[in-house]
Amino acid sequence: MPLWMKTETTRVEDGTDPTTPRRRLLRRLAGLTAVLLGGPALTLGLTGGTAAASGAGHLTIYPVGSFTQPHGITPGPDGALWFTNVFNRENTSIERITSAGVVTNFTGTGLDPWDITAGPDGALWFTNYPSSIGRITTAGVVTYYTVSGIGGPTAITVGPDGALWFTNYLDNSIGRITTAGVATKYSDTSIHDPTGIMAGPDGALWFTNSDYPGSIGRITTTGAVTNYTGTGIYDPEGITTGSDGALWFTNYGGSIGRITTAGAVTNYTGTGICAPEGITAGPDGALWFTNTCEFSIGRITTSGVVTRFRGTGISYPLEITAGPDGAIWFTNFGNHTSIGRITTTVTPDITRVTPRSGAVGTTVTITGRNLARAIGVAFHGTPATIVSDTSTKIVVTVPAGATTGHISVTTRAGTATSNGTFRVT
Repeated sequence: MPLWMKTETTRVEDGTDPTTPRRRLLRRLAGLTAVLLGGPALTLGLTGGTAAASGAGHLTIYPVGSFTQPHGITPGPDGALWFTNVFNRENTSIERITSAGVVTNFTGTGLDPWDITAGPDGALWFTNYPSSIGRITTAGVVTYYTVSGIGGPTAITVGPDGALWFTNYLDNSIGRITTAGVATKYSDTSIHDPTGIMAGPDGALWFTNSDYPGSIGRITTTGAVTNYTGTGIYDPEGITTGSDGALWFTNYGGSIGRITTAGAVTNYTGTGICAPEGITAGPDGALWFTNTCEFSIGRITTSGVVTRFRGTGISYPLEITAGPDGAIWFTNFGNHTSIGRITTTVTPDITRVTPRSGAVGTTVTITGRNLARAIGVAFHGTPATIVSDTSTKIVVTVPAGATTGHISVTTRAGTATSNGTFRVT
């Protein structure tokens, strides 16, 4: 059934304290005081970045209410972003936010989510710490799987075999669960405190072992494990596949790492990298990451050039993902209890629509950024014919059947929606 009723639970199972990974996180939060905010989005300018001229770094902060500490985040199959709220294991929930900042909250008995990913079956799958894997439909219907093979799950991703793969933080193993709920656990002596996991370009899963000094692991879909240690791997956390065919990971010790599928490691340090945690591949071909010690968002090209983006409202950013709109979205775990959005060099953006009203057949000019080679323009969902298209301007005519509403422009990088509505007369 859909989850709507808020409950509060605290439990210890099998004599194991289920807050182990949260303690690690909370140690990093020492000194932070939660100031719970709500209200409209804050649209902010770029501070400290060098790519603003190309359209990157425009920051928007969406407060998501009191008693909220967002953690994992992923794009959903419905065009929205879905994230987990882990507020000290009380008031926990799964939440959905549209690209316009509208939030829907799903709560219920037994819900204790940590990480979340879009599954191959059109639903969202999440790790429900400490003893189950959860599935939630876009309508809010939740199923829990508490089968053998689940032991303190944290990160989760879709594997190349169509199953969900996850890290078992408590029992030092990697788990796999099919969309039918059949789970398998893979153990190896080299797996210790597994944290992040991602499908690699080689048909295997790659994961981080965060136990000091840490290592990078690789597991095939049949369970064969390879472990990589050494210089350049230091307290690794998040991991993702880059546009260059390598795996990129964050070293919480203060660097960004790159490892090829053959195990060759490159390490990047310096200004703009400070206790990084989450990392994702951006639609611009670069890697984007969260800096937890200086409250900023970082960007690193595949050649190692780092840009740092700061702004009011970034507060202990944790997880990060590329959104369906061509922007980067991240969770703020600290004071601001919010979700952040930051544009990339390819994010489409509508800044003006002229005129703001007209009848069917009226010529309309849409001004913005990164609009070139638009795939489609729609008036409140009704497709329009594109007359001309450049990177900063699109000319269309109001289509037959159009109704009053927002105008959207879709490019290969994402979708932009006008702030105001167009009135069909």
